[in-house]
Amino acid sequence: MYGLNTDEQAMVATVRDFVDRQVRPKVRELEHADTYPEELIEQMKGMGVFGLAIPEPYGDVRVSTPCYAMITEELSRGWMSLAGAMGGHTVVSKLLLDHGTEEQKQRYLPRMATGELRATMALTEPGGGSDLQAMRTVARRDGDGGYVVNGTKTWITNARKAGLVALLCKTDPAAEPAHRGISVLLMEKVPGFTVSRDLPKLGYKGVESCELSFVDCQVPADALLGETEGAGFGQMMRGLEIGRIQVAARATGVGRAALDDSLRYAQEREAFGRPIWKHESVGNHLADMATKLTAARQLLLHAAHRFDSGERSDMEAGMAKLFCSEVAMEIALNAIRVHGGYGYSTEFDVERYFRDAPLMIVGEGTNEIQRNVIVSQLVARGGISGD
Repeated sequence: MYGLNTDEQAMVATVRDFVDRQVRPKVRELEHADTYPEELIEQMKGMGVFGLAIPEPYGDVRVSTPCYAMITEELSRGWMSLAGAMGGHTVVSKLLLDHGTEEQKQRYLPRMATGELRATMALTEPGGGSDLQAMRTVARRDGDGGYVVNGTKTWITNARKAGLVALLCKTDPAAEPAHRGISVLLMEKVPGFTVSRDLPKLGYKGVESCELSFVDCQVPADALLGETEGAGFGQMMRGLEIGRIQVAARATGVGRAALDDSLRYAQEREAFGRPIWKHESVGNHLADMATKLTAARQLLLHAAHRFDSGERSDMEAGMAKLFCSEVAMEIALNAIRVHGGYGYSTEFDVERYFRDAPLMIVGEGTNEIQRNVIVSQLVARGGISGD
């Protein structure tokens, strides 16, 4: 299955069973009430979901990126918010593994692997959006060699539940080019760090998305990720490759749920004396949905394998995030068409898919930004390799 080994296949099957038995029977009630899924999160911790990217000696169950993508898809098939609860956590895990000092790895990764410590990343600012180099959050050196942080971040998922935030900020606002003055600080909930408010959302219910405020927030020198200031932009861009693969996997999960529900409904619902899938207009929708979802998953797996190769994979991750999210949005809309009036009812899950799907289009860098990344790499690489 998708090149996964026997143990990885068993893990995907375990998560699939969890989704079918524990998530899907409860999700509609939790989602409509916008209730944090504490019980489901605890079960995810028990399955090792928060340690999927953390190897020994810090964790127990590190898996390949294709396996991680398939587990993310399964969670999203049940409820996209559950996959969101572990998305930023995985990015921070990769940041620590690739760039953290040994002391930072020992301090955080074992607790992150079990889910005892939850982590997220803070990039976006109220006036900046995807233009990360224009950020205004600044960390200045204090007299003791540490940092004093001031600024605001927004749309930070899991901000209230996370005990560790990887904060992208400027440690040298005068640096030219600007990215050379950007660093990542590993922020815990210290005085001056406030989760100021939860943001109301169209979808993506159950998990919080918040604004963060930093006012004269003091952190020690060893809060700097790694040992070198000014490396944060490159560190985070590599981290976002796995983040975009994760968002692409969320999108395929939402698309798959919408297709599964539509296929089931089209066989049960009759019109003019026969199941509606036999009517060409409905059948064509189902055929297109299945074809595009299959193509999206293959592009997702291509990006996942590329990431594991160690080669630069920002173009592949960008392609997967772009295509999978657009396909998920199209499938979610067509699922409403297949269900007719019931697709607009909150008593059916397809309206949730339609509210959740747009997040993947704008999250983790908008699709317009993905196109910029893709074309820049096309030019730099001289086109698409035939490998």
